[in-house]
Amino acid sequence: MAELTRILVVEDFKPYRDVIGTLLAGQKHVRVVGEIADGLKAIEEAPKLNPDVILLDIGLPSLNGIEVARQVSKLLPRSRIIFLTQESSGDVAQEALRAGGIGYVLKSRAANDLPAAIEAALRGDRFVSSGLTGDEPAQETAETSR
Repeated sequence: MAELTRILVVEDFKPYRDVIGTLLAGQKHVRVVGEIADGLKAIEEAPKLNPDVILLDIGLPSLNGIEVARQVSKLLPRSRIIFLTQESSGDVAQEALRAGGIGYVLKSRAANDLPAAIEAALRGDRFVSSGLTGDEPAQETAETSR
């Protein structure tokens, strides 16, 4: 039997957290271990929850997701951070990936991309949704890069 993947959802918009919860409920071997709506709270709670994967929005109250990623990636170097955001700027995606993200999924593509992004992250592979605007991350757009 495959090991259970523990997921922390950091998203301030409750209806979207519910959408993600529903989407993940259909995935085998995945369990949401926490939902957090605030950047500072995410830094405080993530070490206690010790997730395998953190789904992280960029636009959060108190501290943005990019800064949360910088701090959490130091606290939990084994946790894989996937940004789940509506921000489609390639420049923002590059900054997010440099801050500690291994994945960047556009909310508009979550139903299609999120399961693949989680699988890629667990393998240690980068995943970036297609559809970014501007300067896209080199060799990292579309699906998975190795």
